[in-house]
Amino acid sequence: MQLIDGKTVAAAVLAECQLEIADLLQKGIQPGLAVVLVGEDPASQVYVGSKVKTCAELGMHSKKIVLPAETTQEELLEVVRQLNADPAIHGILVQSPPPPHIHEDEIIRAIDPRKDVDGFHPENVAKLVLEDPTGFVPCTPAGSMRLLAAAGIDTNGAKVVVLGRSMIVGKPMALLLMSKNANATVTVAHSRSRDLPALCRQSDILIAAVGRPEMVKADWVRDGAVVIDVGINRVPDASKKSGFRLTGDVAFEEVAPKCKAITPVPGGVGPMTIAMLMKNTLQAARQLG
Repeated sequence: MQLIDGKTVAAAVLAECQLEIADLLQKGIQPGLAVVLVGEDPASQVYVGSKVKTCAELGMHSKKIVLPAETTQEELLEVVRQLNADPAIHGILVQSPPPPHIHEDEIIRAIDPRKDVDGFHPENVAKLVLEDPTGFVPCTPAGSMRLLAAAGIDTNGAKVVVLGRSMIVGKPMALLLMSKNANATVTVAHSRSRDLPALCRQSDILIAAVGRPEMVKADWVRDGAVVIDVGINRVPDASKKSGFRLTGDVAFEEVAPKCKAITPVPGGVGPMTIAMLMKNTLQAARQLG
């Protein structure tokens, strides 16, 4: 069984980013990323902190904007409009999920698609469908594809089951796997799919992205399959100082022995998400000039 180490692959991506940044700086362009956080969700604060820290380590300009939880829709839209107009900012990310009173779709659509480094704007979704390389691919699916490539997993003709249909992971993941570069045969499964275990057992590659702790059991996975666990779930654990432990959507201990290759949680897909965000920001800086 091969353990697919996301930290090692992410480090390689960030090393590539450093070379790209040096090239951009020589051309007088300092890539800039703005991260907007509304409210005080602890997990979101950690994610935002990691993104800002990575920017600093790479020598990128970053702008962290923390707004109170009671920020109105219009106030948040005005922040986005200001960032759209700021030439020092090439990428804009509004941390998800926002407070319940914020209509996230409207915020996503307000971001200049040329600065939408999350890849969620309808224009970038369309470019993904059309396989237009000028669009931005959502970071977690892009990172998952990079992990498959780094592990030497051939997707050409492979049967892949994507478990989950969100716009953040499931749908873009399926599109990437169906692309002319990947050539996989893809089934998208979800909570309404009949006999999920049987569906998953048909796959050469299983992408688990449902957000349910350890949902995928050993009898869901055929011998020799490749499993990419996208889930990051906080599960109460009194033995931990934090009071919780992180686990994926896959019951790792029982599934791993059956696999040809599998990603751990933490340390698998997670580090790739931030690395690919940096990649997208550099793409935006090159395209905006």
